[in-house]
Amino acid sequence: MITDTSQKPDYNRFLSKKCKNIKPSGIRKFFDLASNMEGVISLGVGEPDFATPWFIREKAISALEHGKTVYTANSGLMELRRAISEYLVRRMNTAYDPEREIIVTVGGSEAIDLAIRALIEEGDEAIIVEPSFVCYKPIVELCGGTPVIIETIPEEQFKLTPEKLEAAVTDKTKVLVLPFPNNPTGAIMERSDLEAIAKIIIERDILVISDEIYAELTYGVGHVSIASLPAMRERTLVVNGFSKAYAMTGWRLGYLCGVPELISQMLKIHQYAIMCSPTVSQYAAIDALRSGDGDVLRMAEEYNIRRRYLVKAFNDIGLDCYEPKGAFYVFPSIGSTGMTSEEFCERLLTEKKVAVVPGNAFGDSGEGYIRVSYAYSLAHLMTAVEKIGEFLKEIKI
Repeated sequence: MITDTSQKPDYNRFLSKKCKNIKPSGIRKFFDLASNMEGVISLGVGEPDFATPWFIREKAISALEHGKTVYTANSGLMELRRAISEYLVRRMNTAYDPEREIIVTVGGSEAIDLAIRALIEEGDEAIIVEPSFVCYKPIVELCGGTPVIIETIPEEQFKLTPEKLEAAVTDKTKVLVLPFPNNPTGAIMERSDLEAIAKIIIERDILVISDEIYAELTYGVGHVSIASLPAMRERTLVVNGFSKAYAMTGWRLGYLCGVPELISQMLKIHQYAIMCSPTVSQYAAIDALRSGDGDVLRMAEEYNIRRRYLVKAFNDIGLDCYEPKGAFYVFPSIGSTGMTSEEFCERLLTEKKVAVVPGNAFGDSGEGYIRVSYAYSLAHLMTAVEKIGEFLKEIKI
């Protein structure tokens, strides 16, 4: 046994600078802190509190019982890709060839990673709309690209405006990451909003990575995919999956859609890094797509009840809260407290045992806000709001 620790290598010499410079996820930081405390009410993780519908679980059990546990084609089961294609035509008004234009991925996160890694290299710029999901910027940086951040604001309903997009595009711009419905703000882009954006994308000759993982969770207005607009299918990579709409987070299944010229190159990365997505999950997802519309609607209706409650509750206790139109998050401002987002969340956790995520975890423009997930029961949310209200009274805002 070697006990001389002086022989340990200098690990900093081996680690890449790009990797060392990436900050850990702010979401996971507070989740980990909360998990080490007893009696915490967590509103921090974007994970449905519903169990995966039984008929989906039953399909997975059947696949196991029949020994369907071998590798699938790299792109995924053909039957699943056909089901995805049928679903996208039926629900999103977009059509993709299951043989050449769809890759089944390990969650939507792998789809995002594939798209960015295949497109971005040293010297390229990728426009990223923030506040937004935490992975876009680090992946661009790992590829040697430069993230160009567009900040959205509540006065503009946290939407991407054509004026801001036009100002951000340069001759180095290669791609726009379009994350709507948005995590953490709950903002959506309606057809008229997307039409104004599409005009600039076409004129400036750039591509779009459209992260539509929350497409089934909109309230009062249906989701519109930018890929469904004229001349945009050829310029768009659509990311979607099963985690949010079907309560299948742990099944780790998503998909990436685009033209063959792009998808064929992304498939090579998938082949070397992953081989194929989990086989049992793929069999279950076929039934989810073909028979799950009613369950998706039922869950969305419940989220809508929670959404309306939380928006009113936060405004009533003195935290200005934009009314989200999608996803399952609210993004109230904590500016009136005089605290930073991290200070607010740390004190709320230690003093009231309520866990939420600081807004700056989703980009610098999220400072002054907190993200609160309503993927929890109404009773859970009401208890948490009561404690947050007590906290605000004690700090005397």
